[in-house]
Amino acid sequence: MGGGTYKLDFSSARQTSDSTFLTLNPQYPTAVTLNLTQPLWRGLLYDDNRHRIGVAKKNVQLTDEQFRQEIIQVVTQAVQSYWELDYAYRNLGVQIEAVRLAEQQDASNRRQVQQGLLAPIDVVATQTQIATFQQDVFLAQQAVTVAENALKTLMLPDRTDLMWGMALVPQGSADNSKPLPTLEEALKSALAARPELAQSAISIDINKLDTRLSREQTKPQIDAVGSLGTVGLAGRQFAAGPNPLTASFLPFINGIDTLNGLNGLPPIVIPSTGGVPPFLVGGYGQSLHELASGNFTSAQIGVQISVPLRNRTAEANLAVSQAEGRRLMAQQQQVQMAVEQDVRNSLQTAASARARLDAAVTARQYAEQQYASEQRQFQAGTSTVFLVLQRQTDLIAARTREVRARADLGEAQAGLDRATARTIEAQGIQIK
Repeated sequence: MGGGTYKLDFSSARQTSDSTFLTLNPQYPTAVTLNLTQPLWRGLLYDDNRHRIGVAKKNVQLTDEQFRQEIIQVVTQAVQSYWELDYAYRNLGVQIEAVRLAEQQDASNRRQVQQGLLAPIDVVATQTQIATFQQDVFLAQQAVTVAENALKTLMLPDRTDLMWGMALVPQGSADNSKPLPTLEEALKSALAARPELAQSAISIDINKLDTRLSREQTKPQIDAVGSLGTVGLAGRQFAAGPNPLTASFLPFINGIDTLNGLNGLPPIVIPSTGGVPPFLVGGYGQSLHELASGNFTSAQIGVQISVPLRNRTAEANLAVSQAEGRRLMAQQQQVQMAVEQDVRNSLQTAASARARLDAAVTARQYAEQQYASEQRQFQAGTSTVFLVLQRQTDLIAARTREVRARADLGEAQAGLDRATARTIEAQGIQIK
């Protein structure tokens, strides 16, 4: 907690030599050393190790938010692709129905031509209508294929999946009865849960950790240090013998000893190379035994002080971190404004899509009534083929606008869920 560190070292070796001065050969030195360092100023409350741990935790949170953002984007694309497929299927049905109505009108016109009630050109008019609607059917069929493949690309894991050869048929329709949130509710939800804002906040937190570490590095270094060590030694003892340094002087020393004897003086004592304590004689196990006995232990304690003059590197790092913090704060404000804009636009788009769907439903109902009325007038002989076909075209266009408005409503709701960061909850997705 206080930034202290310790280091425990163990060393052992086997040493051999051809030197005649060694009394142990081979010998097995061993040592155990414990070094302790406790910061008293720099690194006491915060240091590089705690900084790396803090940054690593923030990076985990950042990765989680990036994962959430990717899920929201992919799910939103999948939902919008679903509504495009729904529109394509419904539009195909409308165009097929248009062909059926045109063929029905063509059959009626043919009967009246045979009865002499209509001119042959009126059959040409209905045939033209049929051909036009058939072109729309082919285009609608192509749109179904394109929308289906786009949705499969988002759904399937790879190109070998068996569902590539199956048809996707949408079920259900956009719910127009669910009330829209107010602007305040939508903004509150977005500001609290948008992954972009969470990522910006985490980046600011990481910058604060960097700034704290840089500020800590500008302080003088004052550490309490201590070390405790013990050593062991053992080896095979050489046989005692004459000292090689004095062996060449032996005749001279003998002459001196003779003179000393004549004068009543003691002889010169020549030290030998033999003679070691018994506990140092042995192998590697004896060295470890001496190491564990603690007979040769040393301890040190002290204070290390390092006061750099104008630590420009640390001061520069601190200035860079502070400048980066100001940049991240400005960036966060930009993200907040972008979220505000996105929420307002998405909410307006959803409201407009609802209104357009209501208007499209009403327009379709009136177009059906007008077409039915024109048909009755045509049967009564008070209308023309041109007006009937015009009402028929208007009806198909109204139905097409309705299915387009219904799909737009579904996509707008998906966009609003994305803007308010409710996509995962709205789709019932659980992240584990």
